[in-house]
Amino acid sequence: MALLETRLAPDTLSGMDDTAMRGSIDLFWLPIGAGGYSVRWNGRIYEALAALHEGRPACDIYHSALEVRHGGGRYVIEMGPAWGASGPNRGVVCGGPVGAKWLGRFRLFRYEVRGWRDGLIPDAAQAVQSPRRLSEEPQQAGELLVLLHNIPSLTWGRDEIASGEMWNSNSVVSWLLASTGHDMNAIQPPIGGRAPGWQAGLVMAEKRRTSHREVPQPAATGVR
Repeated sequence: MALLETRLAPDTLSGMDDTAMRGSIDLFWLPIGAGGYSVRWNGRIYEALAALHEGRPACDIYHSALEVRHGGGRYVIEMGPAWGASGPNRGVVCGGPVGAKWLGRFRLFRYEVRGWRDGLIPDAAQAVQSPRRLSEEPQQAGELLVLLHNIPSLTWGRDEIASGEMWNSNSVVSWLLASTGHDMNAIQPPIGGRAPGWQAGLVMAEKRRTSHREVPQPAATGVR
């Protein structure tokens, strides 16, 4: 895969710590709207209405991102608006429509998922209980990077798989982690918070596992 093809020169590799050389996966919990007044207040209004509808207290809302180290490289994995970043080297691996499939013809209504080598996580300084180290297994980190190219391009903000939640950035992160064998019961948002869309990723990962188990085997030909 293109994401893994780049190699660093020996003198560059010699300056990296052992964990970066072996492999690691770190999770960041970012408050919705960190650094953005409008997004922050829209998120609070959304959560207040959701809490009222569900008869529960309002929670802090989080957006998740990953930082993966493998083979001497560091990659930031995050979903964002297609119009929110520029430059050809931000590691876009897939994209999809926002709100409705037909809106996806306009860049304003498209998102992209990035596996950005040496990228930055916006507002990482405001992340809560982060980074959280999930793995130091080189094989697991490598599998996650390869799996980036198979992320489902579902419609952001819609529940197209009947998971009970909309598909969003948290869905992508939970799908990647669940699909690479992490203990998802042990991964929770910070206390008092929730990550809308997380369950959608888990449901999609289970559908993927089920479809792989149900691949039919070649029928016996009867030839001896």
